[in-house]
Formats: sequence, structure tokens, C-alpha cells
Amino acid sequence: MANISKRGNSYRIKVFCGYDVNGKQKLQTKTWTPPVGLTERQIKKELDKQVLLFEEECKKGQVTAAVKFQTFAEQWFNEYAILNLRKTSFARQKQLTTRVYPAIGHLRIDKITSRDIQKFVTDLALKGKSLVNGKPLSRKTVVHHLSFISDVFSYAVRLGMLSDNPCRRVVVPKGEVKEKQIYTQEELAVLLDKMQGEPLKYKVFFYLIAYSGFRRSEMLGLEWKDIDFEHNIISIKRTSNYTAERGIYTDTTKTKRSQRTLKIAQPIMDMLRDFKAEQDAYKENLGDKWVETDRLFVKWNGEPMNNQTPYGWLKEFCEKNELPFYGLHSFRHFAASALISAGLDVVTVSGALGHANSETTSNVYCHMLQEARAKVSEAVSNALDFNRNKDTKNSA
Repeated sequence: MANISKRGNSYRIKVFCGYDVNGKQKLQTKTWTPPVGLTERQIKKELDKQVLLFEEECKKGQVTAAVKFQTFAEQWFNEYAILNLRKTSFARQKQLTTRVYPAIGHLRIDKITSRDIQKFVTDLALKGKSLVNGKPLSRKTVVHHLSFISDVFSYAVRLGMLSDNPCRRVVVPKGEVKEKQIYTQEELAVLLDKMQGEPLKYKVFFYLIAYSGFRRSEMLGLEWKDIDFEHNIISIKRTSNYTAERGIYTDTTKTKRSQRTLKIAQPIMDMLRDFKAEQDAYKENLGDKWVETDRLFVKWNGEPMNNQTPYGWLKEFCEKNELPFYGLHSFRHFAASALISAGLDVVTVSGALGHANSETTSNVYCHMLQEARAKVSEAVSNALDFNRNKDTKNSA
């Protein structure tokens, strides 16, 4: 409800706009001066119109000029993100502010339009460069920036500070879709065969990750008590992660469904037995210098391995042996590809990979699933043709 007061020849319109992030009542004000020559009746009619227009403007942006995007985003980090996001996700969102704050951080959140955000997103997609290597940003990175901005606006809407999230109308340019780089069965066989003379720790790591499709953080979070040698079973119960602020730390799995158990082939279990015997002997020789963590993959003194170590080791190994290097996640894609090619249904594949739901698996591996279904269709078609030909011969 607007409050109107006359001040000389002008009218001051006040509209109650809820409360700010600190619970303080906020008012928006506007001064309207009627054009010269209007009758009293015309002034009254125009004033009513101005009040309605101003109330509508306030509904679209109920926050006052004092709250800039950067200020509110930091409050979102402190009030919501730190309590609800995984620590790695929180750190990733913080990194996104490097580009977002200079672009829109100085603007009031009630004044930021879809056009402002679209301009930032489009510019990021066309001209954005990696701060690490200077390469063009991937579409996924651009999507992450938009998601961060949208999360902040959604929080403002939930608090009743805004009535609309402008990010809903923003579109990320499609860009070039790059096919996932996945080791073929032949390439992986050569790569693993070349590891025969390498340290057992790394040999076990890459054989296991190729077979299981475990995430890197899940591999580094494995402890010996998670290995059931009697039944050849490995259980995923935790992850090992890293942020600049915290260093290496233990966390829960990405989702509840990521906590899973997988049956492992006997040759890999035999390698794990040898690896444990080797680690136990090394631990005994190191004596008091050994830090007991029960982890499989550790530094020289038993502390959890750094998250970048497997990646760096594999890259150097591939360069040394003139092998293709597709990164660590390619092993997970290979495992998924093998499961799908074997004809396993999407629900089973989803469970093995620890996805939140089967829809995630369908989205990520849509192309592979389509190819697998095409093979099934072709096999059925061939079988029908065979039976048809057989019937034709019999009738003849």
C-alpha cells in the first residue's frame, strides 16, 4: 500500500518493500510533479496511475539501492552456501566470483536485468579465456558462472527480496560440442601393459580405476578396511578432496547413491593383496615416521596422496611412452562404455557409477546408450531375417 504526501507542487510516493537481509524495514520513494495546465481531476487520475506504476516497479525489485550484487552474494556464501554446499563446490563457486564481481558486482540486484546477465554470459562464451592456460573457456564453465549468479538471485527470491530471477531468461550459447576422449580397449591394453615395470602403487591405481569407474576422489578416499578380500568386494564410503584453504581433507561421497559396493575381478584383487603386503613392509621399515591413515594411496609417509598426483604421474608416463593422454576422467568414461557395450541396462550402469539417478547416466552417456540400443535392434533384426529365411526354405 502506497503512502502519498503533497510537498508544494509535487507528490511524494512511498511504498513498503519488505525487509532487507538484516531484517530492517525498507521503503522506496518517488517524487512526481504534475505537468502544468492539468485540472485537479486530471492530476488525481494521473497520480493514481503513477502510484500503480511505481508499486509495480517495486514488486519487480524490492531491494533498496544499498544492496549490491557482490554484497548480497557474500551474504549468500555465509548464510547458505557454507552450510549447504560440499566444500569443493563452495571453493569452486568462490573462484567464479573472479569474473562475476567485476562484471555485475557493483550493480544493485533489483536493477540487474536479464539483458545485463545475457551480455556477460555471451561475452564470456565468445571472449573468455582460462586464467591458467589462456585457452577459450568451455561451455560448461560458462554454465557454471550463470548457475552461480542464478543461485544468488534464487536466494533473494526465497527471502522475499525480489519477485523474479532474471537468469531464467538467459541462454548460454551452444558452442562446439566436443566428443569425450575415451581410451579404446586396445589403447588401454597397451597403456596398462606399459605399466608393468612401474611402481605397484600406480599400477594398482590405474588398473582399478579403469575396471571400476570410480571417481578420483573416491579412489583416493579408499581405506584398507573398505577392501573385502574374502568376497572380492570394494566399498566406496568417503572421498578425499583438496581446496587451497583447507588442503587435503576427507569428505562424504558426492551423493548418497555414490556410497556403493562393487565386485572386483580376481586379478585386480591379487594386485591389491601384493600392494598391501608391499605397503605393510614399507611401513614397518619407516617406523615412527609413518603416519597411519589406513589409506591405500598415500605419500611417502602414509599421509593421504595429493589429488593432483595421479594426474601428473599419468601425464608424465604417457609422454615418456608416447601414449595418448586423455586425463583421469577418461578412465571413468571407459568403464561406463564397457558396461553399456556389455548390454547392461541404464539403472545398473547408474548404480555402478554412483550417479544420483539413472537420468544423469542417460544424459551423460546418451550417445553410447543410443549406439548400444542400435546394436540390439540390429541383432534382433538379423535374428528375424534369419528365421524368415529359414521359414522360406522350409516352405520350399
